[in-house]
Amino acid sequence: MEKQIYPFIDPRIEKYCEAMVSSETPNLTELDRQTHLRFVKPRMISGNWQGTLLKILSLIVKPQNILEIGTFTGYATICLAEGLAGNGIIHTIEVDREKETFLRTLFAANNLEGKIKLHIGNALDIIPALCESFDIIFIDADKASYPEYYHLCKDRLKHGGLLLADNILWYGKVAMAQPPNDKQTQAILKFNHLVANDTDFDQVILPIRDGITLARKK
Repeated sequence: MEKQIYPFIDPRIEKYCEAMVSSETPNLTELDRQTHLRFVKPRMISGNWQGTLLKILSLIVKPQNILEIGTFTGYATICLAEGLAGNGIIHTIEVDREKETFLRTLFAANNLEGKIKLHIGNALDIIPALCESFDIIFIDADKASYPEYYHLCKDRLKHGGLLLADNILWYGKVAMAQPPNDKQTQAILKFNHLVANDTDFDQVILPIRDGITLARKK
């Protein structure tokens, strides 16, 4: 049986790249600590390497509206908020109601209550009810639903906007000669083909951590 292709990059290169990233701010360092202390699967946090990429992209776009699907503990949310236009808003969707108090307290502590609209529930139900169009959409939630997120989000993304998706290499499973047949792997494979074959996008996959899609809508 073929072995999983992970890590993608020599760990020495990863360690060097992480050392060359802009320094993590104290509030994000504390958020990372709290995530590891209080939550299961803390590795799901974006972290400084990926978070800095999200921050830079947001600063370049200067978005009026961002949609984030999958808040977890809010690390990526705070990074994306760095680039918002003066009256910009992030709509972020988290399925786990038990995180609501933690997230609202976090956003208040970072003076972001007016910039972040937190939605608790299933993204497949919430997204159709949103009226806005978006400059950036970041998908980082239930992997089995990635193709559905794509179909729901494409028309909500402005021309020139960025579609970002995390975990797109899925620990290398997507590149195996015979990828596993579980629903998460198959859904990510389908999502990757949807984006790659969509002539309305220019797209690239970056092998940062577990892989991130960066696609610009023409």
